[in-house]
Amino acid sequence: MSQPPDTPGRRPGADLGEHLSLLRRRRLLLVGGLVLGGTAGLALMRLTPPAYTATTQVLVAPVGVQEQSNQVTSRQREALNLDTEAQVAQSAVVAARAARALHVTAPEPVEVSVPPNSAVLWISVTAPDPLVAAEQSKAYARAYLDNRRESAQAALTAQQQAVQAKLKQVNTALSQVVGQLGTLTKGTAEHTLALHNQSLLNRQAYTLTLKYDALRTVTLTPGSVIGEAVPPTRPSSPSLPLHLGSGLMLGLLAGAGAAYARDRLDTRLRTAADVERLTGLPVLADLTGPREQGLLHDLASAVVAACPGTRLLVRAVPADLYASSVAEPLAVSAPLTVLDGSDVRDLARAHAALLLVGLGRVRAPEVAGAVRLLARHGVPVIGAVAADDALPSFVPAPDPRAHHPLGKLVATGPDPDPRAQTPPMQVFHPRRAGDPG
Repeated sequence: MSQPPDTPGRRPGADLGEHLSLLRRRRLLLVGGLVLGGTAGLALMRLTPPAYTATTQVLVAPVGVQEQSNQVTSRQREALNLDTEAQVAQSAVVAARAARALHVTAPEPVEVSVPPNSAVLWISVTAPDPLVAAEQSKAYARAYLDNRRESAQAALTAQQQAVQAKLKQVNTALSQVVGQLGTLTKGTAEHTLALHNQSLLNRQAYTLTLKYDALRTVTLTPGSVIGEAVPPTRPSSPSLPLHLGSGLMLGLLAGAGAAYARDRLDTRLRTAADVERLTGLPVLADLTGPREQGLLHDLASAVVAACPGTRLLVRAVPADLYASSVAEPLAVSAPLTVLDGSDVRDLARAHAALLLVGLGRVRAPEVAGAVRLLARHGVPVIGAVAADDALPSFVPAPDPRAHHPLGKLVATGPDPDPRAQTPPMQVFHPRRAGDPG
């Protein structure tokens, strides 16, 4: 049989049931974390000053010709990019224009959102005063529309100037060609080429003239306000669900972390599962709960099957585990001699050992120390029996040889063949407090 790990607290792989069991064991820490987190969230909400959010809705219209190349997608139905317009509305240029209109040094930050499948911008401002939030939201909307109008007008003027300069060049070239026609002889190649150039220049001048007239008649409509911001009556923050939910979640995580840390640092054995989890020893029986019929018989059968020899040393951890009685006597016939350690030769004669672990009274290092002590004397531990402050005691069968104290050990001589003295385990009964050993 493999030996348990020497390091107390080392755990095998845990499944979901073990995690839930751990949280149940440390439920006070978990509940404390929840209460602390919820209280902290509520306290933070009370300490956070209220803030109000006002929103102005702006319908954005295409202006100029620079936006006609924008691709129409499911997000934008119009030939303009609303995501770009939202970034422009939040730019430093618009903020500076709004500050000048409000006669302030730095207005509150603005948030711009775009509802899906629309050409509308929601321009929102959050401020401690609801009146300030509404005024600044409207100022941002006006500043955005004015900036968009000026930008479109500047772009339109630049296009008009470019078309006008190109038209002037075409007219100058046309005048030169017309002058050359008067000096060329009709029917010659030069005259034919000049006529062709005159025709091309006339068409270019006509096209540029139409484009220039169209640019001069363009109406710039950057957009319009379809929803004026009004002073809000309720604060937008702090939010009770947000603060309380965040506090509870953080408290739950903190409580779970504290429970796991506390469980790893705590080596006290409280359940039979703790014995297997913290020491690695198999638990052959759990005598702490309601006594099922046949439990002691099954325990004796498991002990006989696991013991590699005929002499079993039973060691209680702690040593004063026999405190009271809990069960009716049970006769068990088994080819096994049970040693209780009262004889100084028991440790040397034992072929295996069984640990009686008192739950709630012993820690994992104590069990590991008992296992190491037995291992140094070549006595393997076949398992453990979990109990509380009362459990049946294994009573060794009568030994024909008297027990010798340590002072007379030298005179006893060598121990005869162990298998020559293997009387069966006669009785498996409880020992009451105060009974003689």
